[in-house]
Amino acid sequence: MPKRGKIYKESAKLIDKATLYEVGEALDLVTKTAKAKFDETVEVHIKLGVDGRHADQQVRGAVVLPHGTGKTHKVLVFAKGPKAQEAEAAGADYVGAEELAQKIQSENWFDFDVAVATPDMMGIVGRLGKLLGPKGLMPNPKSGTVTMDVEKALQDIKAGKVEYRLDKTNIVHTPIGKVSFGVEKLNDNFNTLLEAVVKAKPSVAKGQYLKSVTLASSMGPGIKVNPQKITI
Repeated sequence: MPKRGKIYKESAKLIDKATLYEVGEALDLVTKTAKAKFDETVEVHIKLGVDGRHADQQVRGAVVLPHGTGKTHKVLVFAKGPKAQEAEAAGADYVGAEELAQKIQSENWFDFDVAVATPDMMGIVGRLGKLLGPKGLMPNPKSGTVTMDVEKALQDIKAGKVEYRLDKTNIVHTPIGKVSFGVEKLNDNFNTLLEAVVKAKPSVAKGQYLKSVTLASSMGPGIKVNPQKITI
């Protein structure tokens, strides 16, 4: 068990671990238990009733949060010709092709948060799978980061697009904003994310889909949400 600091312990006293809170109550507690000196990120952790080891039970996608994430993303775009020009005009931080792939391979360079690629670049980008994949940076059509519409992809990312995907324990971990957003904006973002995750439910999934939902700030304790009371 990790040792918890005094501030964390004081925050934890505000929460009843045996209670499943309604979303508004949980978000209110998240903002009250965030005691760090920086603007903490609020994350949602969703345990799903699926088995991600099976391809037909994978849950993955992306959604633009109405109030963004509070973070400015650096975006790299793999593109050539007119699409590279389109990416530059749309505000991409880095644009290129083979030279960027080489920089990543030879220099272990990852000074970006999101990678976008046009389909014709995937032959080059595919060779970076072992480097980009573990960091969650591999472009993917399901998340809208392999596309010919580079301008829209960049607009969505800059506006607050987040990707959700299962981890090995069938849990989705996704940020929904900053503590400073306040309960109302966080609630809007939460509902938008949950709606997308519910819509992504695999047709073969049986039984309870939302097994558990937990909210927490970067440094604060987890607060359990009653999945039966979530209305979308």
